[in-house]
Amino acid sequence: MNLSPFDPFRQLDSWKTGLDKILNDAKTGFGFLSEFNSRVDVFENEKEVVVHYDIPGLESKEDVHIHIDDNLLTIHGIIKNITDLREDQMHRKERFSGKFQRSITLPSLVNAEGTTATYKNGVLEVRMPKVIKDTHKPIDIQFQ
Repeated sequence: MNLSPFDPFRQLDSWKTGLDKILNDAKTGFGFLSEFNSRVDVFENEKEVVVHYDIPGLESKEDVHIHIDDNLLTIHGIIKNITDLREDQMHRKERFSGKFQRSITLPSLVNAEGTTATYKNGVLEVRMPKVIKDTHKPIDIQFQ
């Protein structure tokens, strides 16, 4: 009988694989396929927060929607299949088509009213002005 030393981390890989499968199945069950692994950049300056989000394949502005709730930016939409091929005609399908959703926690509170969005060359750019907090406001003193 061979004895091997106890390694508590050996089990973690199988647990992680199982958990990943459960989470991916849950995403697919809600209609948001986990295959859409898009890239996002978030940066800020003194006046605004900017998000660059790679979404290749959008055809019109009706295919994508943007919502801001406090400091949470949510982008969702649909990328339409550009071919009319049947499944049995495809030999390889790596480009994503279907519904997608991404929620991004922003580093600062933003003003939804001043937000602009542009889509160019497969990249959605969202510019959101920061909520300015005036901390240097003089306080008027009432003398009686």
